[in-house]
Amino acid sequence: MQTVTQVSPPPDGGGAVPPSGEARTGWEGVGVPEPVDAVEMQTALARLRRTSGLPVAFGGLLSDARHARIAELNGAQTSALRGLVISAGSGLGGKAIALARPCAVTDYAASRHISHEYDPAVAAEGLRSVVAVPVVVRRTVRGVLYGALRIPVSLGDRTFDAAVAAARDVEQALAVRDEVRSLLALTREQVTGPGAAPGAWEDVREAHRELRALVPKVVDPALRDELLGVCGRLASASGVRVPEAREVRLAPREVDVVACVAAGATNAAAARRLGLRPETVKGYLRSAMRKLGAHTRLEAVVAARRAGLLP
Repeated sequence: MQTVTQVSPPPDGGGAVPPSGEARTGWEGVGVPEPVDAVEMQTALARLRRTSGLPVAFGGLLSDARHARIAELNGAQTSALRGLVISAGSGLGGKAIALARPCAVTDYAASRHISHEYDPAVAAEGLRSVVAVPVVVRRTVRGVLYGALRIPVSLGDRTFDAAVAAARDVEQALAVRDEVRSLLALTREQVTGPGAAPGAWEDVREAHRELRALVPKVVDPALRDELLGVCGRLASASGVRVPEAREVRLAPREVDVVACVAAGATNAAAARRLGLRPETVKGYLRSAMRKLGAHTRLEAVVAARRAGLLP
């Protein structure tokens, strides 16, 4: 008899069913996000194949409240799965979406515990044993990743762990994008002229610091460049740059550290915010101060603002 294995999520709560016991599969209060770039999904699928040993991996994000579209394939021998629209509750992936939990079958076509709308595409690719893992961000299902074998065998813990880890990669990418959009929205709401109220400028400066802290977490090079461009525009928006001041070039992490210092952070606090060691932060700050011609932390902040490096 075929069974669907429902794998419990890790202790950190990723992929957990909401307290009511009803899986959320829509976008209540979230809004449909921009899709994760292909490079990020491909990276997650490549990791799944590499760490699990599964020959095939594929996945996609929800396009509305109940449907995910398979957009990326890794290891597939046909294009049968590409573009397939998965409905919540239908097939193995739809079941994983509806339950907000990983699910697996040892023989897809013979399983009595899933519906079989997608059998032709699965058969065309020759898939038998399949695991499906939902992508969950802030308790909302946002997509689904699959790994599969072309023989009907039970999948072990190593395979499940690898599939869950790959889904977490996509979750992190989505979470970063959500935070970026939120911060960008905040900056758009603020007055960005030299006469802005002091409180508004503090919000802009905090948004600038947080955006810069997110840059190293972004996998997509185009989005990373866009973030750096926005940070640059925020830094120069105050109009305080002194035209006759000598041009100063700081490394990205040096700017990050000085931005933290501008917020009153100690080296230890800056290290926690940036995911660095305190000794590393100290080294970046020392280098930035030298380039800025500053002898104190306060002088470094003032010089960075005059140079248009900070808002």
